[in-house]
Amino acid sequence: MSNRRRFIKSASFASLLGLSSHAQELPTPKQIEGPFYPRFEAKDKDFDLTQIQGQNGVAKGTIIHITGKVLDLDGSAIEDATVDLWQANAAGRYRHPHDDNKAPIDPYFQGWAIIPSSKDGSFKFKTILPGAYPIGKKRMRPPHIHFKVSKKDYHPITTQMYFPNNPLNQKDKLLQKLNKQEQALLIAKINQGGSDNYEFNIYLKKI
Repeated sequence: MSNRRRFIKSASFASLLGLSSHAQELPTPKQIEGPFYPRFEAKDKDFDLTQIQGQNGVAKGTIIHITGKVLDLDGSAIEDATVDLWQANAAGRYRHPHDDNKAPIDPYFQGWAIIPSSKDGSFKFKTILPGAYPIGKKRMRPPHIHFKVSKKDYHPITTQMYFPNNPLNQKDKLLQKLNKQEQALLIAKINQGGSDNYEFNIYLKKI
């Protein structure tokens, strides 16, 4: 049998079984919300966190792009899921009154966004690479971005996205308490667009 015919036969069989290239066994692992979820309502919560509507300045730091999809465990797209994202700025400081980090607040960094997933489950954000920040005197949290994702008839999740190849990942207690498969679901992948383009898919389980 030729390779072409073998591929077509395999693809047809997978289609009959309802399989998907995105199908998997585990939902995205949950992680703690943390103490710095935004407290004050913001008018500008669009997908571009590098600028605030009505201001001329641009956030400091390395601009990155995050794309992904919200999917169920069968790999089917989930449309109109609420994707809620917040993070520290490039210096590792949250725009939150209880963040006692001595790093400066960036007045031009939006820091928070809420958007719906598209028909194909996709979402995208333009933001900056968050900085690491201290926890106590001896620990540093690696750069990460918080997500809350919800949709009716699915179990909502609160989780954190980490960046690949960061040495602090190996020392982070929240990440290292997970097994390797779970960790892999929380570490973004570098897209073909370059080192400033990341992919992070989120998997929800039906209720």
